[in-house]
Amino acid sequence: MAKKGKKYIENSKLVDRHNLYDLDEALQLMGETKKANFDESVELHIRLGVDSRHADQQVRGVIVLPNGTGRDQKVAVFAKGEKADEAKEAGADIVGADDLAEKVQNENFLDFDVAVATPDMMGVVGRIGRILGPKGLMPNPKAGTVTFDVAEAVKEIKAGKVEYRTDKANIVHVMVGKVSFGNEKLAENIKALMGALIKAKPQSSKGKYLRSITMASTMGPGIKLNPSQFASRD
Repeated sequence: MAKKGKKYIENSKLVDRHNLYDLDEALQLMGETKKANFDESVELHIRLGVDSRHADQQVRGVIVLPNGTGRDQKVAVFAKGEKADEAKEAGADIVGADDLAEKVQNENFLDFDVAVATPDMMGVVGRIGRILGPKGLMPNPKAGTVTFDVAEAVKEIKAGKVEYRTDKANIVHVMVGKVSFGNEKLAENIKALMGALIKAKPQSSKGKYLRSITMASTMGPGIKLNPSQFASRD
């Protein structure tokens, strides 16, 4: 286990690990514990009362955060002809078809954050699924990344569209912005994300849905939020 730095240990003392904070209080505290000399990312880690081993309890979706993520997403688009041109005009960073798939397969080229594909390219993309899948880069209709409307998909991703999905431990990990956004914009993003998660609650989910919520900046300690402050269907 990596040794915690002196600043991290000092900051941790400011956070009551047993307390469940209101959002405004937690954001204020995060600002007080910021010591890094770069603009840290802010993430939420939400444990849900689901069993993602069952298909009907997997929580997955997308949301365009009101204030974006503060991160410039590099987008690769698998498309041909007109659709390839549309992707380029919309601001896609990498556009290709069989040639791009071959580059991924033969050179392990993965210099992008999100992959979009037109439905007619999924036969080609499927052949490199074993490379894209483990990296979370496989285009998926549920995430809006398998579509003929590639221009809109690229624009949304560039505007701050993020995907949320439960992992094997039933936890959703989502970047919700940068510390430099300020408390108001971060709060707007977090409330939008929590609203989307609550709407995505599976009907088969039993018991408490929002089990725990932890907010943390890149170098800061985790701050536990009180789940009850977010209106839910628990």
